[in-house]
Amino acid sequence: MNTIEIPFQGETLCALGSGALFWPARDLLIVSDLHLGKSERIARRRGTMLPPYETRATLERLAADLAATGAGGVLCLGDSFDDLDAAQGLDPEDRAQLVSLIEGRAWHWVEGNHDPGPAGLPGEHHAEMIMGPLTFRHIAEAGAQGELSGHYHPKLGLPGCGGTKPCLLLNAARMILPAYGAYTGGMPATAPELRALIGSPAFAVLTGTKPLLVPYPARAGAGRGRRRF
Repeated sequence: MNTIEIPFQGETLCALGSGALFWPARDLLIVSDLHLGKSERIARRRGTMLPPYETRATLERLAADLAATGAGGVLCLGDSFDDLDAAQGLDPEDRAQLVSLIEGRAWHWVEGNHDPGPAGLPGEHHAEMIMGPLTFRHIAEAGAQGELSGHYHPKLGLPGCGGTKPCLLLNAARMILPAYGAYTGGMPATAPELRALIGSPAFAVLTGTKPLLVPYPARAGAGRGRRRF
């Protein structure tokens, strides 16, 4: 399994190429912004039909990460569903697969702006969650320490890296995870909102078969081959 080990607030977190994080000491897989049911929500609200495969692709990615890490727990950092109705509108096969992934695991749903309440699925629901030195919430807060969040869907491109990719942004105080779900858009990592939150010195981890650690703001060619802090 290709990962980058990241020391953070006295803990070691492993960044996976999928955009997930694994916290070995807590046997916990951390993902953000799955946006399950996105095509169903778009069809319902706009009448635009999209191939209804994004939920299945996201769940297959999640199943692969759980198999690779053996994680006994999962923490979803909000916007797990594209809206509250999307949770109820899941294809029965997709819902059954999701429930099978939840069963036997400590599963935590953190509320997001798209899904600000329980979704009628197993697991614990939280407005935000504190575990050891780390705080988990959907949207980053100014001045936070040891914070992991999502919401912004950061993406970054470097020459020779196969175009723009979702990325994890981090500094000594916080991490902002990429969107884990298929069909999710993204905000450039250089956007003012993200630069204000991350500042400098900081790093980005580009997703892909082999996750790539680069300085942030990124410099062309920086970080090639680095796999560990």
